[in-house]
Amino acid sequence: MKLDRLWINARLATMEVTGTPYGALGSGSAIGCRDGRIAFVGTGEQARGHDAAETIDCAGRWITPGLIDCHTHLVYGGDRAAEFEMRLEGASYEEIARAGGGILSTVTATRHADEDALVKAALPRLDTLLAEGVTTIEIKSGYGLETAAELRQLRAARRLGRERRVGVETTFLGAHATPPEFTDSGAYIDHVIAEMLPAVNAEGLADAVDAFCEGIAFSPAEVERLFQAARDLGLPVKIHAEQLSSLHGAALAARFGALSADHVEYADAADVAAMAAAGTVATLLPGAYYTLRETQAPPVALFREAGVPIAIATDANPGTSPLTSLLLTINMACTLFRLTPEEALAGVTRNAARALGRDDEIGTLTPGKWCDLAIWDIERPAELAYRIGYNPLHSRVWRGE
Repeated sequence: MKLDRLWINARLATMEVTGTPYGALGSGSAIGCRDGRIAFVGTGEQARGHDAAETIDCAGRWITPGLIDCHTHLVYGGDRAAEFEMRLEGASYEEIARAGGGILSTVTATRHADEDALVKAALPRLDTLLAEGVTTIEIKSGYGLETAAELRQLRAARRLGRERRVGVETTFLGAHATPPEFTDSGAYIDHVIAEMLPAVNAEGLADAVDAFCEGIAFSPAEVERLFQAARDLGLPVKIHAEQLSSLHGAALAARFGALSADHVEYADAADVAAMAAAGTVATLLPGAYYTLRETQAPPVALFREAGVPIAIATDANPGTSPLTSLLLTINMACTLFRLTPEEALAGVTRNAARALGRDDEIGTLTPGKWCDLAIWDIERPAELAYRIGYNPLHSRVWRGE
């Protein structure tokens, strides 16, 4: 077979479920691409049967799938460093939100930013993630909370995928908070369903629809109405649920076949069973857990027992997780939630792809999938979870280049 590019003398963490840790292929392995997709995975001996326009000697380095950050709020205006100080002085997340801070303070800054300003502000955050081997990122709206501003956020997110060599998945999160011009959350959800969602869908700006189901945000009944509207438009859903309390938003989302339920610290056995039956991924967000100094860890043992796939993500946002390091997120998932290094790496590759509904295209080193690779100066994959504040990325490959 004629290949565009062939990487030889490598060790591969394919992240396929093979019964071997990390789906690993040992020293002397090779991977090749054609037309941006993986065309060959195998031994060095097998690679000799292929002709490549370019051959790269990896000198024994490890290759993993390109990393996937499957839950971010990367596009926004302003910052909330002052709230960080308030939390250190004892104010809770709910107290800050009810005092007009939190999400709403970012809404004000975002509404005043045009598309160019949003892109300019987001690019350094994105570049930091790309420098750690990220090749696909999900970006949510949710800081506009009015039609024009939500559209600007989503357009800016799409632009990031044109400004940089990265796959961008966009999620409409109009149901993030009730904006100040609405006094009733139910009336705002009516507005989201009647005006905002159709406008977003008409421009093809959303790959999924999300909602924040929580006491300080939207009730399960309100979220259910939104999810029904999304289903009517053929859009998949995901949910912020069980972060601060148990409202069974995760089980609700599972009834709609949700791609993922995110945070889920307060998920119980019923939520987990519903997620398992629906194939809904549990996306854990240790950055928010850490920043908010939470003490209720997600029920990892229940997820394992039920066979619920576990993804992890930065939740990069200006208030509750100002985190733009997926490598640090991997470490946090292990130290705070007791994931194994292999589970954590699966959480930013195979299972993160599933949380985006993209596991047929990315997430493992499998022939036919996009050739998105991260090449590492490490001796074993566990180093990606072990080190803190150290980036061993040697090179990043997106779509074979």
